[in-house]
Amino acid sequence: MTETKQPYIIGITGGSASGKTFFLNSLLSHFTIDEVCLISQDNYYKILSEVPKDQNGVENFDLPDAIDFVEFAQHIRDLKEGRVVHKKEYTFNNPSAVPHILEFLPAPVIVVEGIFVFHSYEVSKLLDLKVFIDAKEHIKIKRRIIRDNNERGYDLDDVLYRWENHVAPTYEKFIGPTKHEADIIINNNQHFENGLKILTSYINLVLNKKEA
Repeated sequence: MTETKQPYIIGITGGSASGKTFFLNSLLSHFTIDEVCLISQDNYYKILSEVPKDQNGVENFDLPDAIDFVEFAQHIRDLKEGRVVHKKEYTFNNPSAVPHILEFLPAPVIVVEGIFVFHSYEVSKLLDLKVFIDAKEHIKIKRRIIRDNNERGYDLDDVLYRWENHVAPTYEKFIGPTKHEADIIINNNQHFENGLKILTSYINLVLNKKEA
């Protein structure tokens, strides 16, 4: 009896607004859903009442304690073992956003994305390859302002408050130190084309595909 090959699990992390989402969308455009499954930490935030607050009573979503890593890791294991996963989309408390029920299908390659996927022991130990997306501080701040205003309805003062009090300290304490664990570091200050080519080629090797 032939043993079923285990899925190959790639973890992709980086600081907030380092460009992970754009990179991931570009990466996934080279593959079908039968080949690569993406599962994101962003859908595993705890309910609002369980999210830790800072000294001013503002919810801090940029702490590991805001994430349900037990469920996140279990869903990764489910995919690894060939089970379909369903999860309610997290909409970051945006009242204009209607959450969907997300479906994650098992695939030969599973991409696990999020700012704490190297920091969390439960998740990190499941990863076969670790990729860190890096960018300079001022570039990340600009991206965060645009994203949080457009997608999450935060005004400029709110974005800058969260950056100074939540995002920057979290990067220094929890995310930046994990960069040394990465197998691949992709700089995304202006573009990531070379890093994208390298990772795309590697996934094709994992899938035993010949590149077009």
